[in-house]
Amino acid sequence: MKKFFLLFLILSSLSFSAQQDYDWFKINKYRTAILSDSLNENSGLDFFNKRLFTINDSGNSSEIFEIDKTTGKIQNVFKTNLINKDWEAITSDSTNIYIGDFGNNVGARKDLVIYKIPFDSSVRAPSSNNAQAIPFYYPEQKDFTPKNLNNDFDAEAMIFLNGKIHVFTKEWVSKYTTHYIVDPAISENQPAQKIETFPTGYVVTDAAYFDKKLYLVGYTKKTEVFLTIFNETEPGIFFKEKPKKYYLGSSLTIGQIEGIAVDEQGIYISGEEFNLPIIKVKPYLYFIPFEKLK
Repeated sequence: MKKFFLLFLILSSLSFSAQQDYDWFKINKYRTAILSDSLNENSGLDFFNKRLFTINDSGNSSEIFEIDKTTGKIQNVFKTNLINKDWEAITSDSTNIYIGDFGNNVGARKDLVIYKIPFDSSVRAPSSNNAQAIPFYYPEQKDFTPKNLNNDFDAEAMIFLNGKIHVFTKEWVSKYTTHYIVDPAISENQPAQKIETFPTGYVVTDAAYFDKKLYLVGYTKKTEVFLTIFNETEPGIFFKEKPKKYYLGSSLTIGQIEGIAVDEQGIYISGEEFNLPIIKVKPYLYFIPFEKLK
């Protein structure tokens, strides 16, 4: 997503919620790398066969980047023949990479799609020549009047689980997220299936799943950045128990957080460059070992 705009900073007093239902966990000391200028607008992280991948969002190329999880350096760049209208999320199953072209800040899109890209193991690269489009829509959305940053049918987060794609919405108005399921086996335009909803208190910008836990990250208009961790209470269900929520810092110092991936060692978080007339925050990569989270 493009920078969430100077207006937000004008509105922001850097005050925090009166009712704090989270723990403080300053992420600054877990910064491990400055990402390449080629990833200034990275959006999404995902592990595929222990390799870390990312993409850029709208206005950028339709390339998939492999980065070193320790140094953040670009190891490979995979060109695709796809169109990047507004790529916002990346996930995978055992043989395919999925890219969510469903960024919808204005709330007027009727061409939401997820691309399924087979991974060619013989050349250790995604093969976009055989990519499949998985179009979908939100059946609850009836109004497509453009409302920039003022609608509840935006999305930047998804995971693959139990044979399905799970999308988590970015709800600018309600500050909730809604969990939808999209079937990757259906090539016709399909209605996303609404599963559950949760009041995050912020807009969700990425998701990860590991060891029966769902990880969501995002921010508020006051530039507060949060991480929320949910237990999977039954297959594919996350919002029945109270989660663990952490305040990570302000976008003014840690960047506009847009990516999260998790492996057996811990949590990897990435941010876009945050560039304003008086503030410039580089695109950082962070790593939080599991043992550091209480």
